[in-house]
Amino acid sequence: MTAALKEVSSDELLERILSSLDDDKAEEVVTIDLRGRSAMADHMVICSGRSSRQVAAIAEKLMERLKHEYGIICKTEGKDAGDWVLIDAGDVIVHVFRPEVREFYQLEKMWHPSGSAAGTGAQPVKA
Repeated sequence: MTAALKEVSSDELLERILSSLDDDKAEEVVTIDLRGRSAMADHMVICSGRSSRQVAAIAEKLMERLKHEYGIICKTEGKDAGDWVLIDAGDVIVHVFRPEVREFYQLEKMWHPSGSAAGTGAQPVKA
């Protein structure tokens, strides 16, 4: 049974998302703090799955967990193709890529200030 919509902070939601991605063996997980940089969300998470099947499974499990635990119905794009799935969980936006597609789009670089590696807000997640 789905839980009623539960009030959850963006940081708590981020931690649950990272835990779900770890459970499903997502690779090269990076978080980007968007607070003060974008009105669309507080955090962005970018990760990879080894195949189209794993990308779709990671996304599906994450959406199921957020719906069950917090009552959050996520909006998604790209789940049917399995190359890149965007999951809008409100305060946290998640991108799950196949490695080749992630390399092509290079989303992490879009959020780095030009000419600066330090203080970018992009943080690899340590397992």
